[in-house]
Amino acid sequence: MRFPLKEWFLTPAVLGALLLGASNAAAEPTPKRALLIVSKTSHTLAIVDPASLKVLGRVPVGEDPHEVVASADGKTAYVSNTGFGRLHELNVIDLVSQKALSNVDTAPLMGPHGLAYVGGKVWFTAQGAKAVGRYDPAVARIDWSLGTGQDRTHMLHVNADEKTLYTTNVDSATVSILENVLVQPKVPPTGGLPPNAKAQMDWLQTLVPVAEASEGFDVSPDGKELWSASPTGALSVVDLTAKKVKATIDAKLLGAHRLAFTPDGKRVLAVSVRTGELAVFDTGTRKEIKRLKIGRGAAMLMDAEGQRAFVSCTPDNDVAVIDLKTLEVTGHIDVGGRPDGLAWAVRR
Repeated sequence: MRFPLKEWFLTPAVLGALLLGASNAAAEPTPKRALLIVSKTSHTLAIVDPASLKVLGRVPVGEDPHEVVASADGKTAYVSNTGFGRLHELNVIDLVSQKALSNVDTAPLMGPHGLAYVGGKVWFTAQGAKAVGRYDPAVARIDWSLGTGQDRTHMLHVNADEKTLYTTNVDSATVSILENVLVQPKVPPTGGLPPNAKAQMDWLQTLVPVAEASEGFDVSPDGKELWSASPTGALSVVDLTAKKVKATIDAKLLGAHRLAFTPDGKRVLAVSVRTGELAVFDTGTRKEIKRLKIGRGAAMLMDAEGQRAFVSCTPDNDVAVIDLKTLEVTGHIDVGGRPDGLAWAVRR
């Protein structure tokens, strides 16, 4: 039987779907400990074997993926789609089957970006809404949100006790310290407290001014300091007990974008998305101890088990691997165009 030629014609969309299906069919199993890396132009989440640095599988994600985080059991990943504050989507990926699940609609919390998985829930910044939100997978809904009133609330750190959060507010040049504390009732202007008035838990925000347009940050392993990076080349060191900047380091690293503490807390690595340099600082003396060319870095993830750092060099289209002992580049990973957010998924 002959078919008209038009019935055999494959549109680009159909061809792409077939190729993606073939890719998924050929994907290798997700290892117990997997490195997750987002590709912005491929619109995929790559699942990488941290031992061989081989890409084992790719799962499609949304229009403008930025950050990724994995659940505590290592079976599910969440990817934020930001769209300059206009999108409202978290992609959900089954890491075992390597398939996309139903998305989470974060509206009206627009522009989800920074992510954390703590207490069985997904915490995220919503830079278009000047807020932080929390999604509960158990009931499939956003169960909490809190406004910062700051412009471009961007990156996020949530303490394990879920009572303290830190964010950078890029365009306001501030760090938000958000604390869930016991607040005593206030006497109204007319005098006298209602008979049922009692202390209750509430969220309080302390704003710490930091260097201009500070974006990337990290909290020290002992929880005492927060370091943030400014594209001006300045690093701000925040005393988290005093809740104020106690030092500003002139890192001479124009375009400083992300930084991270080494697992032992003795060093901070900061990368520039403009110059392609990585600078290493001693956290005790706050002095630079080494500088090397790695590519224009835009995201960073530490590997405590392998004594490595992974840096997404977004404009250079690869991920650099840094040996934390020698402080040298030891490899590169190709996960697709414009790699960005990285995370660990450890299956339990």
